[in-house]
Amino acid sequence: MSAGSHNSQLQRNQPEPIRVGVVGVGNMGQHHTRVLSMLKDVELVGVSDINMERGIDTASKYRVRFFEDYRDLLPHIDAVCVAVPTRLHHSVGLACLQAGVHVLIEKPIAASIIEAESLVNAAAESQCILQVGHIERFNPAFQELSKVLKTEELLALEAHRMSPYSDRANDVSVVLDLMIHDIDLLLELAAAPVVKLTASGSRGSGGSSYLDYVTATLNFANGIVATLTASKVTHRKIRRIAAHCKSSLTEANFLNNEILIHRQTTANYMTEYGQVLYRQDGLIEKVHTSNIEPLHAELEHFVSCVRGGDQPSVGGEQALKALRLASMIEQMALDGQPWMHNQGLEANAINPSVVTV
Repeated sequence: MSAGSHNSQLQRNQPEPIRVGVVGVGNMGQHHTRVLSMLKDVELVGVSDINMERGIDTASKYRVRFFEDYRDLLPHIDAVCVAVPTRLHHSVGLACLQAGVHVLIEKPIAASIIEAESLVNAAAESQCILQVGHIERFNPAFQELSKVLKTEELLALEAHRMSPYSDRANDVSVVLDLMIHDIDLLLELAAAPVVKLTASGSRGSGGSSYLDYVTATLNFANGIVATLTASKVTHRKIRRIAAHCKSSLTEANFLNNEILIHRQTTANYMTEYGQVLYRQDGLIEKVHTSNIEPLHAELEHFVSCVRGGDQPSVGGEQALKALRLASMIEQMALDGQPWMHNQGLEANAINPSVVTV
C-alpha cells in the first residue's frame, strides 16, 4: 500500500471533529474557550459576546471567528457552550436547541422553573443534548467521595460553600450562584425524596437586593439529614462536604481535592500489670484523587455525549430538580416558613427520582 493510500485510510478511520462555539466569553466563558481549544477531535469554530471588544480579543487569541450575533454562529457548529448571565439562559439556550445545536449551559439551568421546563422540553423535541454546568459532579474529590460512600451507611451530610464578596454573578442570590452546586451533589448522594425543609438567610451590608448568606436543612425520606450553608460575604473561600456515616466521618475538600476518612479505633497496649502504655483513639485515611481539571472532564463528557448520543450525567432534568429545590430554599429563606411534604405543595417538585415537565 502506498503512503498516500495509507494516509487516506487513516483519515477515514478518524472521527470528524465536533464543531463547537462559545456564547458569552466573560469569566466562565473564557475557561470554556480555553479548554475547548485543547480538546482532541474538537474544532473551536467561533465565539460570540455582547461585549464586542472582549469577544474580538478572545477570538483573536484562539484564532477563531467572532460573531456579533450568536445566532449567526449556530449554522456553523454542532454544539455550543452557553455562558451568558442567568437571565439570558432561556432565550439563548432555546434558540440554540431549536437550531438543532447541542447545548452545554452554565448553572443554574435558567432563571425560573418555567424557563427550565421550557429548555428541557425543547431539548426533547429537537433530540439535542442538553447538559448543565454543575461542574462539581466532575470534581475528582466528589467522584472519590461517591465511591467511598457506596460502602458506608450514610447518616448526615454537611456542605459549606463560601466566598468573599465578588462582582461576578450578582444577578442571582447566593442560593442560585453557589448553593445550587451542593444541592445537586446532596440530591445525588442522598438518593431519596426530601420530606422536610427549613432555611434562613440574610443580605450583605452593601444594599444587595439578593440573599448573600443562606443556610438550609433538608430531611430525606430515608432518614438522612443534610445541612447546607452558602455565603458571598465570607472572608475565606471554602468548598467542602462532610459525610457522617455509622462507622466513619469522611471530609471532601474541593479546593485541594483532598479526602480524609476519620475512623474510631479502640486499640490499647497494656502491660501485664494492667497499665495502659498508649491508646490509639482514631485513624485518619487519606484518599488519593486525580488532578484532572473538572471543567476539562465536564467538556470531554459533553463532547462524548454529542458524539455518541448518550445522555449526560447532569442533564436538563437533573438540573431542573436542583433548581426546584433551590427556588424553595430561596423563598423559605425570605419568608421564614418551614415546608413539609404533606402541606399540599407538589412533593415531586423536590423528589430526586421524579420530575414533572
